[in-house]
Amino acid sequence: MSEQGMNSRSSRREGRRGRDQVVENEYTEKIISVNRVSKTVKGGRHFGFSVLVCVGDQKGKVGIAIGKAKAVPDAVRKGIEKARKVMIDVNLNKDTVAHPYIGKFGSSQIVIRPAAPGTGVIAGGAVRAIFEALGVKDVLCKRLGTKNPVNMAKATMNALCEMRGVDAVAKSRGISAAQVIHG
Repeated sequence: MSEQGMNSRSSRREGRRGRDQVVENEYTEKIISVNRVSKTVKGGRHFGFSVLVCVGDQKGKVGIAIGKAKAVPDAVRKGIEKARKVMIDVNLNKDTVAHPYIGKFGSSQIVIRPAAPGTGVIAGGAVRAIFEALGVKDVLCKRLGTKNPVNMAKATMNALCEMRGVDAVAKSRGISAAQVIHG
């Protein structure tokens, strides 16, 4: 294959990747999954799309939502609007999560553990998209149960909602934050 053919192929790949992540108004928007759905009615089938999207500011805020419409771009737009409205603040410890936690939703379970600096985001699918939008650089995750992206995303969000920061733990125990970190 010629060098020109190789360059055009790689540029097409980069173009596809560029659609997944859009940075607008300091928010990172990622499409997690796209489903084609149909409704059977008397006259035949009506087709539509259901899109799961993730929005984050890469500074500790993230939200997920599902948008539904007859066309994919409309579904993405609706999902992004909903996700921005339901963003949550997550207590982070530098570039990782504050403590280990197991998030559950339906038959999905996500085990989330803090990781040492330089580890990276060890997660797949929907979970990886959420942590990248959140701004976490080092985390270890393991999926247990179903691999349905909607349930995995909701289990991850449940875990992130339940996480407490070092300051909250120190306050509940009546000790300083340094004592919580060092035991």
